[in-house]
Amino acid sequence: VQLKESGGGLVQAGGSLRLSCTASGESFRIEHMGWFRQAPGKAREFVADFRRDRASTYYADSVKGRFTISRDGDRFAWFLQMNNVKPEDTGVYFCTAHEDGPGWPNYDYWGQGTQVTVSS
Repeated sequence: VQLKESGGGLVQAGGSLRLSCTASGESFRIEHMGWFRQAPGKAREFVADFRRDRASTYYADSVKGRFTISRDGDRFAWFLQMNNVKPEDTGVYFCTAHEDGPGWPNYDYWGQGTQVTVSS
């Protein structure tokens, strides 16, 4: 499975941005679709997750009410809609996926990342 992000860029504080992730390869086993981010000098942190079988979502407290993760219909592609962004949302955003089976919240696949920069 290969993951590819797109949609990063520069946005002003209070603005919006939408990230996209597309999976290719044997993506039919994907059960969890997620997003992480890494700010400069900090560890990678969880942002959001979408569970395919229940269509349920999970969010980090820092983004609840501002970010929304969703799946693109029945495709193995998903989005992260980022609203009311803040300078502390700056970082490299990675899409990630976990296949059906034990092990979650450890993820099996990672994209290369896309840069998001929020100016104040």
